[in-house]
Amino acid sequence: QVQLVESGGGLVQYGGSLRLSCAASGIAFSRFLMRWYRQAPGKQRELVASISNSGDTHYADSVKGRFTISRDNAKNTITLQMNSLKPEDTAEYYCNGWAVGYNFWGQGTQVTVSS
Repeated sequence: QVQLVESGGGLVQYGGSLRLSCAASGIAFSRFLMRWYRQAPGKQRELVASISNSGDTHYADSVKGRFTISRDNAKNTITLQMNSLKPEDTAEYYCNGWAVGYNFWGQGTQVTVSS
């Protein structure tokens, strides 16, 4: 059974930091492109950051320089270090694992940034 389980969300003040984690099971983790998405109320889900199985990273312009994605293939986990948080970062954050023919999602974790 495939599971992607996010953790680390919460309430933080403007300028604060949070670290999200996603633990994967049931997949050949090292073969998957791993991504963080987010969805704010009334908005479409958007890609925040991705990391390939070789460690190449990509970030949305809105989070460049503030967020860092990383992966640990030995522990089947990815993390998203979020610094200098802004109210517009408030959203449900989702972990996603993608490979050809496969696309898996976690249940999400809420991040709320107060001003």
